[in-house]
Amino acid sequence: MRIVVVGASLAGVRTVEGLRRRGSDADVVLVGAEPGPDGAIAGDGIAADRPPLSKAFLADPAVEARPLTDRAQLGALGVELVTGRAVDLDLDRRRVGLHGGEQVGFDALVVATGSTPRTVPGLEPREGVWTLRTATDAAAIRAACPQGGRVVVVGGGFIGAEVAWTLRQSGRAVALVEPLPSLMARGLGPELGAAFTRRHAAAGVELHTGAGVAALEGGERVTSVLLTDGTSLPADVVVLGLGTVPETGWLAGAGLDLRDGVVCDERLAAVGAEGVWAVGDVARWRHPRVGEDVRVEHWTNAVETAGVVAANLTGTPTVHDAVPYVWSDQLGARLQVFGRVRPGDELRVVVGDLDGSFVALSGGDGQLRSVVGFGAVKALLPFRKLLLAGAGWDEALAAA
Repeated sequence: MRIVVVGASLAGVRTVEGLRRRGSDADVVLVGAEPGPDGAIAGDGIAADRPPLSKAFLADPAVEARPLTDRAQLGALGVELVTGRAVDLDLDRRRVGLHGGEQVGFDALVVATGSTPRTVPGLEPREGVWTLRTATDAAAIRAACPQGGRVVVVGGGFIGAEVAWTLRQSGRAVALVEPLPSLMARGLGPELGAAFTRRHAAAGVELHTGAGVAALEGGERVTSVLLTDGTSLPADVVVLGLGTVPETGWLAGAGLDLRDGVVCDERLAAVGAEGVWAVGDVARWRHPRVGEDVRVEHWTNAVETAGVVAANLTGTPTVHDAVPYVWSDQLGARLQVFGRVRPGDELRVVVGDLDGSFVALSGGDGQLRSVVGFGAVKALLPFRKLLLAGAGWDEALAAA
């Protein structure tokens, strides 16, 4: 059996490692195309570990970006590394086509091509405008804006908030633009989002909520950002933190169900395509706990999906029903979100308060749906256990 994993970022690398850890003796091929400068493939095409890129690596030139693995380590596992960008898929012939014409045959295929950062529609590209996905991106942002420089971060989700906090702490003047009324509102809900908005403002980040980007100003290089409310923000560097879109362009026309990702069943098997699986950011699957199709872009999900697919490919039927989890380091502590904060859920702070360390619960229809902690790591653990056990809302409040 020949298993081909397309994508050498976290989910792809963990999949091939998981296959060998579970005793697979299949021929395993990992196809990598991590972009470097000017869009060329960097080195062997293996991604760096991404979480430090918006934190320690972005702040400190002495911190190195470490690849997740290398050719020697893969060779020791008996994994063949192919460097190349996938451009098409032929399910009938069981072939992945690479840029340059090479064809990679497979018996089973794991799609691990991740996602691509969003940009602002309709804006002309200019020098000094960056998205943050790779080590090359982070190094360029760091180099382009020395201490005392002016940064405009567009997008107030988890990554945008991390980047704003990191660059502010490392001596840059930072303005953060978010079209919604508060930061991280999609992930935290309005009340918690408002609390973190206040805290970022107190930390010296210049906030512009409820406004979008109307234009990038300057010549070949950006000099300022014009907002929809008429405000003009001077900028040496602009960082777009607007989320991502799944990297599925190379799958167009192959016969897969592509709706904001590769649509999969509970086992992460692609719907309607025998022997095809998806992991990480690119996978959209029917979540047994949530009861709807979800796509999750976070580090933990990449590792979990890799484990699920490795189990299924080695003969252990497994569904992906883990409670969604995201963490973010900002404002001097760790923010952790277990489950999903849904619009209209009731929110209760059960430990501490929103101006310090805290644990908050959210729920609706009699169910505990999420546990959110900031700093209070030990205090959060009992409520996380209740969430994992499927506790009801009243039971969770009684425990508090």
